[in-house]
Amino acid sequence: MPLLNHAEQQEAADRIHQLMEQGMSSGEAIARVAQEIREKHQGAQVAVLFDDEDEQHEAAPEASRDDDAEEDEDY
Repeated sequence: MPLLNHAEQQEAADRIHQLMEQGMSSGEAIARVAQEIREKHQGAQVAVLFDDEDEQHEAAPEASRDDDAEEDEDY
């Protein structure tokens, strides 16, 4: 998937909202817009991240990091 700049992300979001206003489910609208983006940017090989996915990755629990620190103390 191509990497989208801010303007392209906004355009994609607007397109998704437009399709949903016409009665399409959010999943269908997202899938359609993603396909349109793929077709528009054929040959590009980069990842697309949506804002909510970034937030999920940033919210990683601290506990897993603490576990590693405890194991290192035994060495």
